[in-house]
Amino acid sequence: MDAGDTADERGQRAPWRLFWVALAVRLLYMTLAHTYRIRPLVDHFQFGWEAGRIGRSLATGYGYGNPFSSEILGRTGPTAWLPPVYPLLIGAVFKVFGVYTAASAWVLLAINCVFSAATALATWEIAARCFNRRIAVWSGWLWALHPAAMQYATRWLWEMSISTALFAWVIVLALRMRGVGSAADGSGAGIEASSRQTKRWLLFGLMWGVIALSTSTLTLFLPACGLWVLIGTWKRPHALRDAVLAGLVFVACLTPWMLRNWMVFHAFIPIRGNLGVEAFLGNGPGSNGFVMTFDHPNFASDQLRQYAAMGEVRYAAMRGAMAKAYIHAHRGHFLAISLKRAYFFWVGTPSDAAWALEIPRMLSYSFISLAGLMGLALALKRRVVGSGLFLWAFLLVPIPYYLVMALARFRHPLEPLLTVLGVYLFQSATLRREAPLGSH
Repeated sequence: MDAGDTADERGQRAPWRLFWVALAVRLLYMTLAHTYRIRPLVDHFQFGWEAGRIGRSLATGYGYGNPFSSEILGRTGPTAWLPPVYPLLIGAVFKVFGVYTAASAWVLLAINCVFSAATALATWEIAARCFNRRIAVWSGWLWALHPAAMQYATRWLWEMSISTALFAWVIVLALRMRGVGSAADGSGAGIEASSRQTKRWLLFGLMWGVIALSTSTLTLFLPACGLWVLIGTWKRPHALRDAVLAGLVFVACLTPWMLRNWMVFHAFIPIRGNLGVEAFLGNGPGSNGFVMTFDHPNFASDQLRQYAAMGEVRYAAMRGAMAKAYIHAHRGHFLAISLKRAYFFWVGTPSDAAWALEIPRMLSYSFISLAGLMGLALALKRRVVGSGLFLWAFLLVPIPYYLVMALARFRHPLEPLLTVLGVYLFQSATLRREAPLGSH
């Protein structure tokens, strides 16, 4: 909570019991269902996949590298395949609790659960500021208790829960900076108010820096989010100066990683260096909208050998050039599979699971998207403050997935907003005979 918040500001905050209940449910499920017991297939590869391999390399003294190390080829060298936040976290946990141990898996999933539970607080506040308390209660508790909201925290050793929490909270911060949901617009020129706004801008830059080093694709939304805040606070003292300071903080967060990559690879790699590979796997010869995992260095021994022989930078550049050439020669095909991936992003990517499991999963996934998008349309029609910001998030965040690959987990950072907007849609239908919502 910010120092100096008014009673009106504090009234937008979720009760802490929401966090503790959400955390307890997640920890209990993860512990009792033994989801922390990762199968040791292919030298524990399912334990964090490439991030787990990098974490092992860090914990055993070989530095940030070896995402595809194997018994046949040994260590595969330095890497920028993944942004550093989650691999560094895995490496730290491995150092304390052991490499690929059940204790390490439990700790990493518990950290996921903490961030997922914190997302419930952010979901509540987004709803409270943009709509009303009733929608906030439903949204917050739905995130806290719905199984779909906790699946990645309790089962996936990956960064989705952390990235989703950071993304939700940076939206909360943007709403606070704009004064959305506050009785006053906060445009006063008082020294205390100006100092608080400066601190918020600095935190804004810091949070986006961490987001970029966790999931770089989310930064497509950064310019829209920053401009939305700046446009709404332009008359406040030092608004432009504070925005510039936030930009400097963001760059400062990325600079050590970029310098490391330049020193190691002698190439400019701002965040991650595997785009060329992923572009080929999504759009190369034989592509049909699904990821061609069979040609990934993880699974194709010939590609792993080529990766090790060429080095990561040259290998990624080679496959990226192949993808670019194929897309240029087959533009209609690229457009068709991009539309197919857009469908997968919002409706669900089919799997080969039994129909009794697949149909309910697809229905649940697509229902969340449909309800959220219809809720957004209603909020835009009613000119709810903040709905324009949500629209930009829905427009910008999915773009890389439309163009390269679409998996269910890629939608997770948008799901707190989908939850709020879905609840808004149904609450609006329920309350049509009552007084209009105060936020309109």
